[in-house]
Amino acid sequence: MNTLIVVDQPPYGSWAGREALDMVFSLAAFDQPSALLFVGPGVNWLRSNQAPSGINQKSVEKNLSAAPMFGVEAILADRSACERFGLTEATLVAGVTLTDSVPDTLDGYRHVAFAG
Repeated sequence: MNTLIVVDQPPYGSWAGREALDMVFSLAAFDQPSALLFVGPGVNWLRSNQAPSGINQKSVEKNLSAAPMFGVEAILADRSACERFGLTEATLVAGVTLTDSVPDTLDGYRHVAFAG
């Protein structure tokens, strides 16, 4: 794989994560192999059944579910960050692969960009 976009910001309160999604969707649309890695508070993007209407936001869950249709090759999450934020495989959106080593994951990509 060529490009990994790392999201380390929570899903609401900043545009950084949404810009990261736009970036990875754009790369994939031009047939550039790309993937997303969620770390730190960014793993909260992957929480299923989000209900952000109380803060007048739309759920990011639909955006993430579109990733495979856009050609994004993988959605990855740091397992330890998921545990820290109370996320389990059962509470994650579909299609997420957990990684036990962020440094090893980063080493698997030619280009790495950090959102936020």
